[in-house]
Amino acid sequence: MNRFMQKAVKEAERSVAKGWGGPFAAVIVKKNNNGEPEIVACGHNSVVKNNDPTQHGEMVVITKAGKKLKTFDLTGCDLYTTSEPCPMCLAAAMWANIDNIYYGCTIKDNESIGFRDKKFIF
Repeated sequence: MNRFMQKAVKEAERSVAKGWGGPFAAVIVKKNNNGEPEIVACGHNSVVKNNDPTQHGEMVVITKAGKKLKTFDLTGCDLYTTSEPCPMCLAAAMWANIDNIYYGCTIKDNESIGFRDKKFIF
């Protein structure tokens, strides 16, 4: 597990510990002017905290990255997320032009701990 995925895991642990939402978090990374990858933004699931079913970790981090970079086009960015993105999050990443998505567990893994992402796969 690289340092970016480790950061996503730490974000997920924080979210769960605070009761903000499920164990899902994400980090967006982009190369700086020296060609070194660096974290642009971190986000975690805030569905319960905000009473908003769209507040998945990936959605939160995409919003934060866009604001920080002052653009909706995240070309050149990579997404590290603790779980395979659900259809909503995958679509958002695609609309944002994120280059690569790296994830920890699969949608099937999520099902084994009570999440229903599979319901939305067609």
